[in-house]
Amino acid sequence: MDLLRHLRYFRAVAEELHFGRAAQRLHMAQPPLSRSVRALEEELGARLFDRTSRGVRLTAAGETLLAESGELLARTERMRTLVARAHRGEHGTLRIGVPPELPGRVLARMLTAFAVEAPGVQVEPRELSTAEQVRLLAERELDAGLLQHPVEPEPAGLVGEPATALPLGVVLPRDSPPAGPGPLPLASLGGSPLVIFPRQAAPGLYDATLGACRAQGWHPSRIVHAGSPEVMTGLVIAGRGVALAHEAVARKEPRVLWRPLGADAPRWPVSFVRPAAAPHPAARRLAATATAVLRAEAGGTGECLTGRPGPKGAGTDGAPRPWDVVYAVRRPEEG
Repeated sequence: MDLLRHLRYFRAVAEELHFGRAAQRLHMAQPPLSRSVRALEEELGARLFDRTSRGVRLTAAGETLLAESGELLARTERMRTLVARAHRGEHGTLRIGVPPELPGRVLARMLTAFAVEAPGVQVEPRELSTAEQVRLLAERELDAGLLQHPVEPEPAGLVGEPATALPLGVVLPRDSPPAGPGPLPLASLGGSPLVIFPRQAAPGLYDATLGACRAQGWHPSRIVHAGSPEVMTGLVIAGRGVALAHEAVARKEPRVLWRPLGADAPRWPVSFVRPAAAPHPAARRLAATATAVLRAEAGGTGECLTGRPGPKGAGTDGAPRPWDVVYAVRRPEEG
């Protein structure tokens, strides 16, 4: 029995107290409406209307049903609306991963901009390494992730936006010897130890970064690992080495200084990706909004990295995938 349909028909009769007018309001003939009311009475085991020559009036059971059915139909309509909005990506929860190195200011701008685009979607960010994000995306525990590239091994079943790189610089102790104006050449760091994220967090980016440093004349005497920007900053302050980071990381700590790198220095490209199969309806909108924020943070000066053509660099439609990008960094074997 289609209870909700019968209830809607019942309410029309109860509000009009006239089967003919109710049928007109429902754009249907009167006989099927009468049959619907009788079927509802049989289902509930109670007479809902008293029908006399002088008209129609509700029984006590009918009065009760009229009072109770309104909330049920309203909740049903609300449920339909929410389900439709969730299907269109306008409602629900979106689980995303972000790397620890992402500046908090940038994350805040992403979330604020997306809240304007989709105010009904609740974004739940989780601080995760690239390797953890790839695993959780495959297990459908994340709806989207901001990956650091290159990603190795190459992930399967993901699509996303072009990669973007925020300006990268060197974090030094505040009492470091002053250097000349302009970008800091990596070769000037000599044998200074390098503080960097653990390799297992993003193996491809880790190897590419070390290769680029060596290629530009910086041969760190030691590699020191830090799992978060806070630990990295603490190690720099303690004199354990210097680090590569975004400017916003160093800005929070007065005991360190940040120096920009030249155009040929290593970059840390990132891009939002999502599962290609049955993605969250709002994931693509979030990725596009967040990528616009990243490009603005990069200064809008060509920091969006383009795809590399070729069999490995193209999907089934020939288009470059987000992780097949042209990097300023080089792998160790290329250095």
